Parts: sequence; C-alpha cells; structure tokens
Amino acid sequence: MSKVATRFAPSPTGPLHIGGVRTALFNWLYSKKQKGSFFLRIEDTDKERSKVEYKNQIIQSLKWIGIQNDGNEYIQSKKVNDHIKVANELLKNGHAYKCYCSNEEIEEQKNRAKQKKIPYVYNRKWRDKSDVDAPKDINPAIRFKSKIDGSTVLKDLVQGDIEIENNTIEDFVILRNDGSPTYNLSASVDDHLMDITHIIRGDDHKINTFKQMQIYLAMKWQLPYFAHIPLIHTTEGKKLSKRDKESTLDDYSKIGIMPEALRNYLLRLGWSFKDKEIFTEKESIQYFNLEGIGKSPSKLDMSRILSMNEHYIKNIDENELFAQFTKYCENYREKIPGDKGEKIKKSLNFLKNKAKTLEDIFNNSQYLINDKIQISSKDSELLDDLSKKILNDFVKEFEKLSNLNKENLEKIISNLIKNNKTNFKGVGQPLRIALVGSKFGPGIYNIILSLDKKEVIQRLKTVI
Repeated sequence: MSKVATRFAPSPTGPLHIGGVRTALFNWLYSKKQKGSFFLRIEDTDKERSKVEYKNQIIQSLKWIGIQNDGNEYIQSKKVNDHIKVANELLKNGHAYKCYCSNEEIEEQKNRAKQKKIPYVYNRKWRDKSDVDAPKDINPAIRFKSKIDGSTVLKDLVQGDIEIENNTIEDFVILRNDGSPTYNLSASVDDHLMDITHIIRGDDHKINTFKQMQIYLAMKWQLPYFAHIPLIHTTEGKKLSKRDKESTLDDYSKIGIMPEALRNYLLRLGWSFKDKEIFTEKESIQYFNLEGIGKSPSKLDMSRILSMNEHYIKNIDENELFAQFTKYCENYREKIPGDKGEKIKKSLNFLKNKAKTLEDIFNNSQYLINDKIQISSKDSELLDDLSKKILNDFVKEFEKLSNLNKENLEKIISNLIKNNKTNFKGVGQPLRIALVGSKFGPGIYNIILSLDKKEVIQRLKTVI
C-alpha cells in the first residue's frame, strides 16, 4: 500500500461538532505519526443545506485547534461527474441496476415495515427485471446490486473483526432518480481518487463501510483500512448532537478555553497512553496509535476540560498567555487599550490564579480595565462606619509612602489591624471593595501594587 493518507470529511450543513473535531484530530495524528498526508474533504453535495459560512467555520475551527490539512481543501461537489461515471460503470458491469419504483411505492414499503416493527429493507423488485418492463413516465434511480449470500468480515483496526450477513444490506441507491449521486457512492469514489489508505471515523458509519467495501470490490480497487471510533456521549449517556450545549468549538473559545487545552482533552477522550495526561503536540504525534483507542463511548466532561485549561493557563509562557488573552478579548469582549494591556501583562502572574478560563482572567482584570469602579449595593452594605474610618486612616499613611512595596504596605495594614482591634479581613475586605468593586478578587497587596498610587488614593477617597 502507498504512503499513508487519511482524511476528514465534514458536511458544511452546520457548525463543526466537537465529535468531528476529535475524529479530525485522530486522523491528523495518525498520518503525522506515519509521515503521511492528512486531507480535508468538504462534502457539500447537499445543495439545500450546505452553506459557505459553515464551510469557512469548519476550516477556521480546525486551524484554531491546530489541525492543518495538506494541500487545498478537496471540494466534493466538483467531482460529481466522476461519481456518476463510476455509477454507470457499475451498471454496465452488472453490479448495479435501474430501479423504477415510484416514491409512493417506496413509502408504502417503509410503512409496511414500520407496522411490522422491522427495519425497512428495499424489496429488490427491479433487481432481475428487464428494462423492457420499465414504465415510461418514471426516471429510474440506480441501485447497487448488494451480495445476497454469505457474510462479510470487516477487519476493523479499533473494533476487531466485525462480521455481518450479506442479505442484511439492502440494494442501496447510488444515483437518485434526478441523477445526483448518494453519500456512499461519492465517499467511495473520492476516497479512491484521493488514494486514502486509512479511513478513521465514528462507529455510526459501520453499515456505510460494508456498503462502500462492496463498491470497492466491484470496481476492483484496493480496499483501504478502516477504523471506527466510539462516539462521544453527554454526561447523561446520550449521543452528543449539534443541538447540545458545548457541542461546537465556538462554545469553548467564547468562554476562553485555549486550543492546546481542548486538543489535549480531546486526545485523551477515548484514547490513552500509559497513565500520561498532558501531551505536547510533538508527544501527541510520537505516542498516538489506534491500539490505544477504547471500544466504549466517551462522556464529555466540562469539569475535566476546565481543569485541563487551568493547567495550561498556569503553565504556559506568560507572553503566549497574554497574546491569547488579547486575541480572546478582541474576538469576544472588547479590545484592551495599550496602557491597560501593559498593566494586565505585568499582573498576569496573580490574575491567572484560580482562573480556569481566559474569561476568568478578563473578569479578574476588570478593575485594571475600567477607571470607574461599580460597587454593588450588597457590597456597599459592608462598608460601615468602621470600614470607612479604616480606609481614611489607610489613605493618610499611604500618601506618605515614597517607596511603594509589599513590606511598607504590610506595616500600614498591621498597624490598622492593631489600632482598630480587628483582623486582616476587617482591613482587607473594605480595601478590596473600594479598589475593585467586590469583596472577591485578587490578593489585596497585588491589587494595590498593580494600580498607580494616584488611582489607589482616588478610588479610596471616592468611597470615603
């Protein structure tokens, strides 16, 4: 078999789903590990539902998470003539036939199967009939002549050997009566034309694989290897759908999940290597294999994603973290002015504490971004007369300081605690409320040292 080639083949009928991203990731890693190629195929033959904005969103999403395809995107709709040509070859070689059943007849067969509570299988009415019997007023569909006898074994690289009886696969349509090719025909022809060696996809495609194998064999093409990965489920154990919250990449980037963290999480979702949790991109490629993929569905766990993201926020280089943070603010919040940005950059070492997302860092840095502080009525109630006296005493001592550092601040606060017979919270809480607008926030020394001296005095005097 030639050089390893994998592909990811989404339909641009909606935003890219998180399960699709994981499939793309596994394909990309497998081909990179084997020094092969990874292709992106846009399956846009559903003209009514396919939209350019979804195609662009798919391409941007893969780029955002760090999955780069080789060469240009392969656009399926441009290859329709190749698909039709193969359908006609199959017809000529006796592997397909014209089916003149009307839509009403097919509907009737489906209803009968429904009443009997059995899966619908086309009754092969036109399989052995001659065109002489054909009605003149119906455009025929072309159906593949599936095997009726014996069984077929799929040697799956994840699931192991899967055997099915051939008579359970219906004579499926390969060209509709309007002359348009169906998914199983188009996918098979494209995979052959693209020299795809390994097809790695969700295990909901297993029945399609048996159909596509028959097309390959009928055309005397070399079969690719197949690997079916279990689907991703919600925490409730249901199949994750596009309608679920947190099902697309946009759902994650909007709250400030970083691409490296999500990619690491998706890598570990249903795949394992020893007891290793954190993988660099280089390690992902080095260690990835199909043997490490489990056979059971995986559950999407938001708390694990947040935990992984927190790890990356804590450990990433602070210049890179700041670059990702500013990009996040531009895309989803507001562009941060240069002078404010510099203050945030210098304060990242404490603003990132306890932050699970870039959104948390944004919220923690509001007191640096906004010149005017809004104090909620609930927090205002905590500023009683004693609190205001403490703030007033603090300002008097703070104004005298010529050298602003933690040591000098500790002295002032220590004296305030002693003189007002209170504790650290009794001094720290009113200071925090006055300076950031909330009793929650970074450590009080970090807040004071991150602001200009004039800003500290102005905010405290406003409250007093």
